[in-house]
Amino acid sequence: MTRTLTGLYDSHADAASTVRDLEAVGISHEHISLVANNSGERYRSKVREGNEAGTGAGAGAAFGGIVGGGVGLLAGLGMLAIPGVGPVVAAGWLVATAVGVVGGAAVGGAGGGLIGAMIGNGIPEEDAHFYAEGIRRGGTLVTVRVEDHLALKAEAIMHEYRRVDPITRRNAYREAGWTRFDETAPPYTHEEIARDQALRSSTMP
Repeated sequence: MTRTLTGLYDSHADAASTVRDLEAVGISHEHISLVANNSGERYRSKVREGNEAGTGAGAGAAFGGIVGGGVGLLAGLGMLAIPGVGPVVAAGWLVATAVGVVGGAAVGGAGGGLIGAMIGNGIPEEDAHFYAEGIRRGGTLVTVRVEDHLALKAEAIMHEYRRVDPITRRNAYREAGWTRFDETAPPYTHEEIARDQALRSSTMP
């Protein structure tokens, strides 16, 4: 039986390390997805000028250069836009299911598609809205489909790299007035993401 495991990370490096370790234990990159907020175009620098959507290889090289090398799934990252989230770098089955493409293209309606893809693969609707909001606020989402015999090992890997506690973080969002992901809302700017992350850091024990 196949299970879908999902982790939200504040650190792009933690998410990339999670992906690499999942692949290292034999989970094919075809069963892993990554969606990283690209506000401020932090991965744009190594993508060819004039290519509005970027390229999978170019975006993968940019991401890999920052987090320590792109192989497997990380080498296939492309750029796209998600309504309500803004620009992201992404690769994997979840994104392909959500937007109907593999690789980089700006796609309208991907916000609902991303949530729908998560729900369609067994992620509760409430969690899907939280994860989409987490990406909007600067996070990186890793989603993996595994057989039961690999589930415990995959869970351990995802916990190893400071995966966000969804209950604690969702409660913090709600205390600030958030209810659900809204794809019509303006994406967070790079500065807003930095302030949000700094505020979280200042309130951590």
